Amino acid sequence: MSFVDHMLKNLFSGFLDRRRENRHFKRQAVLETLRKMGDAEGQAVSGRVARDMQRIASDDVPAAIVRTRSHEEGLTHDEADQRRARFGPNEVEHEKPLPWWLHLWHCYKNPFNLLLTLLAGISFATDDMKATVVISTMVVLSTLIRFVQEGRSSQAAERLKVMVSNTATVIRRQPAEERRTEASEKHAAARSRSRRTATQIELPIRDLVPGDHVVLSAGDMIPADCCLLTTKDLFVSQAAMTGESLPVEKFAGIAQPFHSIFDAPNLVFMGTNVISGSATALVVATGSRTYFGALSARVTTTDRTLTAFQAGVNSVSWLLIRFALVMVPIVLLINGFTKGDWTEAFLFALSVAVGLTPEMLPMIVTSTLAKGAVVMSRKKVIVKRLDAIQNFGAMDVLCADKTGTLTQDKIALERHTDVFGTNSEDVLRYAYLNSYYQTGLKNLLDHAVLEHAELHGELRVAQDYRKVDEIPFDFVRRRMSVVVSEREDHHELICKGAVEEVLSVCHQIRIETAQGPRQVPIERVLLERVRAVTRELNEEGLRVVAVAMKELPASQAAYSTADETGLTLIGYIAFLDPPKESTAPALQALADHGVRVKVLTGDSELVAAHVCGRVGLEHDHFLLGSQVEKMSDEALSHAVETCQLFARLTPQDKERIVRALRGNGHVVGFMGDGINDAPALRAADIGISVDSGVDIAKEAADIILLEKSLMVLEEGVIEGRKTFSNMLKYIRMTASSNFGNVFSVLVGSAFLPFLPMLPLQLLVQNLLYDISQIAIPFDGVDRELVAKPLKWNPADIGRFMVFFGPISSIFDITIFAVMWHVFGANTVAEQTLFQSGWFVVGLLTQTLVVHMIRTPKLPFIQSRAAWPLSLMTLVIVVIGVALPMSPLADYFKLQALPPGYFPWLIAILFGYAALTTAMKTIYIRKFGWQ
Repeated sequence: MSFVDHMLKNLFSGFLDRRRENRHFKRQAVLETLRKMGDAEGQAVSGRVARDMQRIASDDVPAAIVRTRSHEEGLTHDEADQRRARFGPNEVEHEKPLPWWLHLWHCYKNPFNLLLTLLAGISFATDDMKATVVISTMVVLSTLIRFVQEGRSSQAAERLKVMVSNTATVIRRQPAEERRTEASEKHAAARSRSRRTATQIELPIRDLVPGDHVVLSAGDMIPADCCLLTTKDLFVSQAAMTGESLPVEKFAGIAQPFHSIFDAPNLVFMGTNVISGSATALVVATGSRTYFGALSARVTTTDRTLTAFQAGVNSVSWLLIRFALVMVPIVLLINGFTKGDWTEAFLFALSVAVGLTPEMLPMIVTSTLAKGAVVMSRKKVIVKRLDAIQNFGAMDVLCADKTGTLTQDKIALERHTDVFGTNSEDVLRYAYLNSYYQTGLKNLLDHAVLEHAELHGELRVAQDYRKVDEIPFDFVRRRMSVVVSEREDHHELICKGAVEEVLSVCHQIRIETAQGPRQVPIERVLLERVRAVTRELNEEGLRVVAVAMKELPASQAAYSTADETGLTLIGYIAFLDPPKESTAPALQALADHGVRVKVLTGDSELVAAHVCGRVGLEHDHFLLGSQVEKMSDEALSHAVETCQLFARLTPQDKERIVRALRGNGHVVGFMGDGINDAPALRAADIGISVDSGVDIAKEAADIILLEKSLMVLEEGVIEGRKTFSNMLKYIRMTASSNFGNVFSVLVGSAFLPFLPMLPLQLLVQNLLYDISQIAIPFDGVDRELVAKPLKWNPADIGRFMVFFGPISSIFDITIFAVMWHVFGANTVAEQTLFQSGWFVVGLLTQTLVVHMIRTPKLPFIQSRAAWPLSLMTLVIVVIGVALPMSPLADYFKLQALPPGYFPWLIAILFGYAALTTAMKTIYIRKFGWQ
């Protein structure tokens, strides 16, 4: 198995058995303007969807039917077919992988490969086949390695899963002619039964059209954006849209004023699902016209803005290319005028251009990122887009959803108190009996109560209690009651529900005294105190449920809502989605590494603030979605710097906040797993989702976590910084070394009667040096270098290049003098000896600089390179020294060096190492070392 095969096998060994993710390759940067136009159009589409749904929510049922041009009995098949031809299938857009040839083009098209291809073409036109072969080898090697690695990554993905429910129950109206024929042939009652049976049919979700009537029941996915016509105890989970853990009540009728369309009680949306109850609903929008579809279209049809990583690589690339465009003509003119051979001067300038080009940068970058992906895959992190690893390292702000990220995504019983807020076991016992004996929907709150299974034995439920009757929950009373017989001597009616609704049927409260519990009438002062206690619980982010009861004689057999009166308020049970145990230490670890965490949630600010307080996040200053919506971009850019908590957000609010942070110069990560998170995931430098997230969130993400944990993210940050540091090593080494070589070339060209090195020799030296860098991805990184976020700084690269490049030129000029004066290589006839001497010194100093510049510490003593890099550089040193003495020497126009050359070589290398170390100390003191 090849190295690449082995690496990629490890990368996806734990992932190929799971649901795979599709990826999309970026289009070229010149389409950025079109991208912005597409993004603006996507925002307009989602905004238009919201406005259309708001208008529908304000309609009563007949008006909604008229607005959608439907009928109270639904559409006919012919009407549905006509609308399907107009609106298209009820499907959302998905990204498609690029064909292999287009993928290959994307791997090839970077400034360095394009420049090298041009140089190879010029070499071929001038019959310099050796140079053509060497340059072409560089291009092919760089392109193929990237193609193979990214191709395997792409193959580890597959298209989005279809929605869980692939059919829907649709009510279709029969044409009038069929009904008249039916009426003439059958009895009226039989006809009615037949019609009801015939008009409810199962259809694929993709066949739904606006105006259809659909039947919803527990467990169904909502197949389109709909307005409710009738409901019965309907609970819908909107967690994927809003991040809200608890199901929400939905019912038909005109909606009261609401902040977000998700708050409209008469609307349901594609991508959400029915928890309990049933309903009939009018399809208002399908496919890309749904809210889900609008978000999906923005994810799949618009390109991302350039990430910090891509912008950084591009800026460094153009910096080096601009430098080459200045230096190469100077080399050409100097050699042309001093040597008189313009053809030779042109070929030499061409070789210098190749030497100045860090042609292995794309390959080094890809190899480094792929190696990072291998490491991260072992830590339950799957990398969809390799560039995202480096963005992990550069990230200085992480925006995260609250539910399931900071919290356990699981409702837990946090408090059980008496009416004045003191812990009470009696309240918990009554709540347990109520939840245990109810036969209706046991929601998340009931399950949290029933987790206290120890009460079953303590209360002797099986021996001492028997259920007598139940008064089910409804959305008018907002409470439910059970009646139990305790040891057959009396009945207990136990009621729980919303605080105000339970208080409305309570005449007294139970208070604890020294003599035991006592029941006192509810007076105004006591009522205010009770409400103050519940308000305090709400301010702690708790969801409060009141518990009340009354004792009744054992003679009654059946009970109704009329019996819910004269109750005694016992106390409250309060619930919270508790933080994960790992959240607080993970946040601290991220903070220690220079990453600020901001919470962006669609949930209540009270709940979110309480959670933030428990995990150590600042939450005194927060912004609501309604405030974000009214802010200008400039005002928001200031606000996002001071606020750490943002609550009641819509998907567009989250996206605006992420873009505002990026506009302020931050490298932003966003972690989310819901439909409402998709735009922000796409807008961030690095989008992070989880394997259990909804499809649209995973499609928008760059990183997929197999475990939803901030601790995993902290490890990813460290790995990203190691990756960044290793890429930076190559760029710094190559830039400074190439600059030094060109400076030496300029000096040699001006004063020597021959070329200081032949074009072929310069190309071979450059190729050998690049090969020595292939092991950089496997090098270690000093701990100090990953302590803080790392960012691309082209100005720093340029300064580094100018600072360290001339150091090698000092020793190049030294070997020029040694070869000229000591070994007599001072004529055209002896130029081969001169060129051989500089070939070896140039290659060895370039290779040595790998160890000198890879760390701010003292090389070989305080910090040593990993063995793959040490071995590779040693191999190149041996090849460089042996090549002039090998049978290939004549082919490359080199010759064996005299024994007296090698002491000079050793002295030059030691001098170069000492001077570089001294200059490095000065550089760090003045500029620092990123």
